[in-house]
Amino acid sequence: MTRTREYEFRGTTGDIGFPAALEELKRLGADWELVESRMGRRRQDPAEAVVRLLGPSTAALAAPERAILAAGGKPLHGKNARLAGVSRGGACPAGFHSTSNHPTEVRVKGRWIGVSRQKMDAVIVVRERRGAAECRTIGDVRRGEKVVVGDEGVRILAPHTAAPERASFGFMSSEISSEKPTRSLIERIAAEIRAARAAGLKVCVVAGPAVVHTGASEALASLIRRGVVDVLFAGNALAAHDLERQLYGTSLGCDLDGVSRPGGHRNHLYAINEARAAGSMAALVKKKRLRAGMMYEAIRARIPVLLAGSIRDDGPLPEVVTDAIEAQKRMRAALEGVGVVLMFATLLHSVAVGNLLGSHVTTVCVDINPATVTKLADRGTAHAIGVVTDVGTFLPQLEAALGAIPGRRARR
Repeated sequence: MTRTREYEFRGTTGDIGFPAALEELKRLGADWELVESRMGRRRQDPAEAVVRLLGPSTAALAAPERAILAAGGKPLHGKNARLAGVSRGGACPAGFHSTSNHPTEVRVKGRWIGVSRQKMDAVIVVRERRGAAECRTIGDVRRGEKVVVGDEGVRILAPHTAAPERASFGFMSSEISSEKPTRSLIERIAAEIRAARAAGLKVCVVAGPAVVHTGASEALASLIRRGVVDVLFAGNALAAHDLERQLYGTSLGCDLDGVSRPGGHRNHLYAINEARAAGSMAALVKKKRLRAGMMYEAIRARIPVLLAGSIRDDGPLPEVVTDAIEAQKRMRAALEGVGVVLMFATLLHSVAVGNLLGSHVTTVCVDINPATVTKLADRGTAHAIGVVTDVGTFLPQLEAALGAIPGRRARR
């Protein structure tokens, strides 16, 4: 007896996932039929298609079905997701569904429901009575909860189904190159930030110490002061060198002209020590010892700042979260409602944050090293817009391009 299943693709002629799905079905040697197909003449025209899979058994349809779902196809058959109970907190039933970073829906009691807090490498916890589902890490599941097992009743809304107005970024995500029109791209990123703020979404910045070393910290401090930045993620180094710059006038012991100061190599340690002696960076602000800079503006604006520690840290500063799992949890909480993430010159923190994001979040990675942008994509954040340039040049241009963007009112 031949088993059949049908899947629907919807999008625009330029981004519908149907052609990619057919290529993968051919590679798998799958048996399929094209039930219907409507394509427009222009890339932005609406498009739709229905594909029917055929096979001798349900098992034979599994691999082709995964290919179709990954390309953005939606099942037209009506099987619910299979749920299994958690018998021990922090451990899932065998065969649990492992999520991607793409927006996902699960079918529960005949109804498709969206999965919240989307991230890669997570499990889907379903609350049947509430008709709700959310992503959780394995360690966060609790005894008695129900998680999705297998791929049945799960559909992935791949980037192929993204809104047509986002298509302008498509050419930028195809490859990584320093030859791309940076000025034009900066204007598009500024427009994306404005659109996010107009939609009530937040902007998160992930920054490395090179922001200070390249002289871009004043531009970032301005964006925080103006209310453009709602969340700041970094490590101990960004904050330490920001304090060094403000308290001692150096960065890595050098002034911004690159001239080494005698004994300057100690200045970042002295800055860390001052914060530890005061009890916190906020105490330095209160004592008026710290009067400017990124940390100053973030403290005055009272935006969430998460400084995640590492084994390389000096000090560290009192605000640094040294428990990696705790830092991850706080990051996930702070990313609620974020629509744009800007990553500046930090590989490890960019990859960490990228793994917590859904692919629907506009993500921009700026680094002078092409390998940073490539590694971010290789580790799952393939939707990121890569800009290979000096952050010291990029940030001031972005700050200028944003002009009089309306932001939150900074709390003074």
